[in-house]
Amino acid sequence: MRMIISFSALFLSVILLQLSSGGLGPMDALSGLTLGFTTGQIGLLGSAHFLGFFIGCWWAPRLMGSVGHSRAFAVFTAMGAIGIIGHFIIVDPTAWAVMRIASGLCVAGCFTVVEAWLQSKVTNETRGRAMGTYRVVDMVASLAAQLVISVLSPAEYVSYNILALICCAAILPLTLTTSQQPKTPEAPRLRPALAWSRSPLAVAGVIVAALSSASFRMVGPVYGAEVGLATSQIAWFLAAFVLGGAIAQYPVGWLADKFDRRWVLIWLSAAATISCATTVILGGSTTTIMLNAAFFGFTAFPIYSVAAAHANDFATSEERVELSAALMFFFAVGAIGAPLFASRLIQAFGPEALFILIAAGHALLIVFGLSRMLARPTVEHRTRYVYAPRTSFTIGRITRRQREKPTRVEEAESNTDEKPT
Repeated sequence: MRMIISFSALFLSVILLQLSSGGLGPMDALSGLTLGFTTGQIGLLGSAHFLGFFIGCWWAPRLMGSVGHSRAFAVFTAMGAIGIIGHFIIVDPTAWAVMRIASGLCVAGCFTVVEAWLQSKVTNETRGRAMGTYRVVDMVASLAAQLVISVLSPAEYVSYNILALICCAAILPLTLTTSQQPKTPEAPRLRPALAWSRSPLAVAGVIVAALSSASFRMVGPVYGAEVGLATSQIAWFLAAFVLGGAIAQYPVGWLADKFDRRWVLIWLSAAATISCATTVILGGSTTTIMLNAAFFGFTAFPIYSVAAAHANDFATSEERVELSAALMFFFAVGAIGAPLFASRLIQAFGPEALFILIAAGHALLIVFGLSRMLARPTVEHRTRYVYAPRTSFTIGRITRRQREKPTRVEEAESNTDEKPT
């Protein structure tokens, strides 16, 4: 409890930031439909967000070094608030795309500050509990953010003002904290070739994870509207995906620690493909759509973490931070292109094209995974599975030591061996 209280300012800022930025994506999609934007233009908004996210990941550590943690957080939050408020000053899809770049900068920059602060404050004894609490806070806030559109009306000035107010409120807990600001960590070098050299399958996995997550969360509201879901139902449709992903973390982590992670990736992709096919073929009732969204989240959401764990199996301790940044780079590249491409397909072939695209991506990952098993038959060393949030390039600093602990299966076997006979 003392640990939670000591980090309460950080966690409260994360909650408010998630509510504002996480709610903006679906709000923009539904507002765009209301205002007559094309499906392709709505996809452009999602791609612009991830472009800003990538720029923010690269820029944030350097700004922190110049002005400090609190001022950097205030700068990035102000960018996010300005981007939200500006929506109804200029109602134009191109202008909104520029504003969404600002929202992406806000998310990446603020999470970089939070995670750098968190990393500097935890000790070896509190690291696991701090990260566990951080994961829960991030997941719950992300889930709540998807439900924002159920209480706010699309294409309303007041709705965007409320999101901007929540974003501004995120400044207060962290900037008013009396805790001493930590030293600015050195920005990790961005070496995409490192990830490819350690595991081509992991790179493919994070790109497919980006295809699944970014296209679903940014273009999913368009799919929901075109198949006849009400606004409140679209909110639950998006929330079901996040909830399914949250539930999957422990069982998938146990499987990834016990079995060959390549098989876990392959079977997750196979299940995600089945989920997409079921959504396309059955469609139909709201209940079926919701259940398929939850199952899709259960199968697709953990793929990034499994792929990251597989890549870390071939990395040294000194490489883990840069490897995490490299994987985030490939995720950002996939996430920039996915919403725009998915929206174009929906515009040309109908809403089912969203899940056909995602299924095709997972099918390719299955084929590539099987080919990599022939190229590299065995994996000699295994690190611990860790849920890896796609929040900033600095997340690798927090998770590095957790990966070097014994796996869950090894701990269970050790505890069994220690029991008296």
